[in-house]
Amino acid sequence: MTVRVGPWSVRLAPRALIACLGLVAALCVVSVAALSTGEFTVPVPDIVRAVFGQGTPVAELIVSRLRAPRVVTGLLVGAAFGVSGAIFQSLTRNPLGSPDFIGFTAGASTGGIVAVVAGGTATQIAGGALAGCMVTALLVYALAFRRGVQGYRLVLVGIGVNALLVAVNSYLLTRANINDAATAGAWLTGSLSGRGWDHAVPVALALAVLLPMCAAVARPMRMIEMGDDAARSMGIRVEAVRAVAITAGVLLAGVATAAAGPVVFVALAAPQLARRLTRSPGVTLGASALMGAVLLTAADLAAQRLLAPTQLPVGVLTAAIGGTYLALLLRKERR
Repeated sequence: MTVRVGPWSVRLAPRALIACLGLVAALCVVSVAALSTGEFTVPVPDIVRAVFGQGTPVAELIVSRLRAPRVVTGLLVGAAFGVSGAIFQSLTRNPLGSPDFIGFTAGASTGGIVAVVAGGTATQIAGGALAGCMVTALLVYALAFRRGVQGYRLVLVGIGVNALLVAVNSYLLTRANINDAATAGAWLTGSLSGRGWDHAVPVALALAVLLPMCAAVARPMRMIEMGDDAARSMGIRVEAVRAVAITAGVLLAGVATAAAGPVVFVALAAPQLARRLTRSPGVTLGASALMGAVLLTAADLAAQRLLAPTQLPVGVLTAAIGGTYLALLLRKERR
């Protein structure tokens, strides 16, 4: 189905459009549930009034200052992880091509641990995570580059670097004092607890800049999935497109990790679920972003409510769900 708006035309797949609308509806339901439930229940009409600054002081305190920043951060971080995972799975043509497996998340963890051990503030820890992610990406790209970067080689090099960085992280934790080790361990789990607007705003700005960049290379990336030679024959500048896509994917993963810690398996599962839901070939950026936001927000809601009043870090629940999904994925690939 093609929609024309003036001189422009947009091609829409009906199933993908319906799937995205369904994800938006699920996102609204999960967000409202996260805002309204808890130790103090806030009715939906009071939530709407509080959002527009017309609620009671108590409702505005609970919704606007306590719950909304956490929910918005979860939505943005989940979207960033989802898009990052979609990019790398497309580039590697491998369902395991995720920042969790090719070392970028581990590199961000290393940067965050170094900042914690050095006595850094929350801002410095976030900056260390972003820097670690970018340095790791440069290292993986350099080691995997041989007359271009092939997806299979990128995954293998990334897995090796990831294993090395996991060992480095363990060493840093064993050498840190007990307080720093506890702080770093809590951060490594991945959590949205205590997140405020100062965490959500940087992720929102990053998405505003990087999503158009990703959209610009989405079509060429679809051509590259057919092979570098086929893409070059159609006039695609393969290495330039791949470099832009990797840069955007790394920055999205780094910013998301800086905001919420290394929340695992969202970047792996969201693009796969989105592609199965939409049945669309190529890069499903919009659906992956929505699926990532739904997964992370729903997991955080479940982590808060399942064992109330005890709250689990969201990374614990995503690891449990993601590990099960990974086992099913590997079983399917084996068959």
